[in-house]
Amino acid sequence: MDIRILAIDIGGTGLKASVLDRSGKMLVDRVRMDTPHPCSPEVMVDSLVRLVTPLSSFNRIAIGFPGVVRDNKVLTAPHFDTGQWVGFALADVLSNRLGGHPAKMINDAEMQGLPVISGKGLELVLTLGTGAGTGLFRDGEIMPHMELAHHPVQGRKTYNDYIGDEALKKIGKKRWNKRVAKVLGYLHELLHQDRLYVGGGNARHVAVELPPNTTVISNDAGITGGARLWVGESPAAKKPATTKKPAPPKPAAAKKPATAKKAVPQTQKSAASTPGKIATKKTAAAKTAAAKTATAKTATAKPGPATAKRGSPPKAGR
Repeated sequence: MDIRILAIDIGGTGLKASVLDRSGKMLVDRVRMDTPHPCSPEVMVDSLVRLVTPLSSFNRIAIGFPGVVRDNKVLTAPHFDTGQWVGFALADVLSNRLGGHPAKMINDAEMQGLPVISGKGLELVLTLGTGAGTGLFRDGEIMPHMELAHHPVQGRKTYNDYIGDEALKKIGKKRWNKRVAKVLGYLHELLHQDRLYVGGGNARHVAVELPPNTTVISNDAGITGGARLWVGESPAAKKPATTKKPAPPKPAAAKKPATAKKAVPQTQKSAASTPGKIATKKTAAAKTAAAKTATAKTATAKPGPATAKRGSPPKAGR
C-alpha cells in the first residue's frame, strides 16, 4: 500500500483537512469546520477527530499548527492560549486517537510554504488570516522559527493586531491594504529575502501593488504542504531501532596450578624421546658380546699344532 497522508491545517478561525498522495494531490474533497473557542488541547483533539472521521483511509499524519512548534510539541498557541498548551504533544496524542499512524507537526505558515518555494536562496512566507504567520526558508530548508506575529510593529500593536482578521473587519479593506503594504516593506528591510509568498485566508483581499518577486499563493497550500513532511518515506511504518544489550562476559575459567616437572637426566630424556634407537643400540651391543664369546669358544676348541709329549725318563737298569 502506498503512502496516504492525512493533512490537517489548524487555524484560529477554521480547521481543514484532506487526504493526499505522496505528490501532494488531494485524493478526497477538503473538509472544514469552525475552530471552537475557547479551545483547550482536549477540545482541539476531539474536534479534529470529528473533522477527519468521514475521510478515507490514511497511514501518515501531517499537521500545521499556528504557533511555535518544536519536536512535535506546542510551545505557543496565541489563538487558543488557555494556559494548557505549552509543551502539549499534539502530534502524538492525535496519532493515538487516529489509529497510531506516524504523525509530524510544524508551524502552519511553514507547512504552507513547503509546496510553493523554489528551494533557492532566502524565501519568506507571510500568511494573512486570524493573525500574521511567517515561515523562513534558505535553499529549501526551514530556518529556526521566528514568531514575528508577536513582535511590535506600531506602538504596542503586534503584527497580529496590525494586519490580523480583527483589524481587517474593524478598519476595512482600504486601510488594511495600506497596512499590509507597510508590513511588506518592514519585512524586506529586516530580511532582504529573495522571494516572498503571501498566503492565508485573507490573501484574497490584498489589492496593493506587490514588491518584485512576490507571489500570492493558494490557501490550499496549507494542506498540500503536508505531503512534503513525508518525502522519501516508505509505505511501511518504521519501527524504532532496538539496541541489543551486550551479553555479560563469561567468567574466566580457573587455571589449574602448574605442576613442577621432575628434571630428567639427559640420557633418560634421550631414551624416553627415542626408545627405538636405544633398543637398537642395546641389541647391537649384545650381539657383539655374543660374537666375541663364540669366537673365544671356537678358538679353544680348534686343535693346535701337534706337540711331542714328554715321556717319563726311562728307569735306569740295575
